[in-house]
Amino acid sequence: MSAWPNPAEWAIIALSLKVSLVAVALTLPPAYALAWLLARRSFPGRILLDAAVHLPLVVPPVVTGWLLLILFGRTGPIGAWLDRTFGLVLVFRWTGAALAAAVMALPLMVRAMRLSIEAVDRRLVGAARTLGATPWRAFLTITLPLSLPGILAGTMLGFARSLGEFGATITFASNIPGETRTLPLAIYSGLQLPGGEAAVTRLAIISVLLSVAALLASEMLVRRSHGRRAHVL
Repeated sequence: MSAWPNPAEWAIIALSLKVSLVAVALTLPPAYALAWLLARRSFPGRILLDAAVHLPLVVPPVVTGWLLLILFGRTGPIGAWLDRTFGLVLVFRWTGAALAAAVMALPLMVRAMRLSIEAVDRRLVGAARTLGATPWRAFLTITLPLSLPGILAGTMLGFARSLGEFGATITFASNIPGETRTLPLAIYSGLQLPGGEAAVTRLAIISVLLSVAALLASEMLVRRSHGRRAHVL
């Protein structure tokens, strides 16, 4: 058997990258909004919101997939509405795999961004307000740029987490070749086949390399952003 991925395996890699990129793109805005809300605001139910955001980290991924199936399945309250209104079906589709990956990546992204927002000195925001800046302008010129390291780190962590997502994806989107079979699902399928060790090895190595590349990119971007911030300050 060839030592290099064959066309079918390249298709799996391409699908995994597409699913992970879409998952991160979907998650980035709500993740930052939740991080800012948890870092800067006190309100009734804040602890419950924090727990809900981090729930995918502590419950079995299959439970998360089951909940997605209940909510976003064709007969679920959200899934039925999406199907009826937009003709959009998520279950057993690659878009469903992206949704499952996004939900699993959300806690890591929120945590990284929240820590970065909390590190921004509130006195800087207060000084900008006293100089006449609106809350929105103070956010755009101070909080957002200074929290950029957390945004970058969270994005890369979310991407790496999406690449490795298995349990929620197979429960919600199933393991359909050419549609939802991402790298982890392809590795699992290969382990069930006699003589699939070579393909599993290739896909596992590629999965590790992609994840390590994402983590290294995260570290490099954070270091560069910290250097720029120190230079500005």
